Amino acid sequence: MSRGQSKKHSLLESVVNVAIGYGIAILSQIAIFPLFGIHIPLRDNLLIGVLFTIVSIVRSYALRRAFNWWHVRSS
Repeated sequence: MSRGQSKKHSLLESVVNVAIGYGIAILSQIAIFPLFGIHIPLRDNLLIGVLFTIVSIVRSYALRRAFNWWHVRSS
């Protein structure tokens, strides 16, 4: 019987993935927002990024655990 990925490893992988995504998102916001006439302070950009990062971590972890459960269940 396959055990699959541990919950701790799933969380770690998701956090690292989203942390890299956070950096990319911040740089993207700084570059793209002004093209649409959106001019906000860096602090606000960072806060927006943090909020979306939290949502992304929860989403990524939940999906990873669901797929892991389905994989273990079908083994």
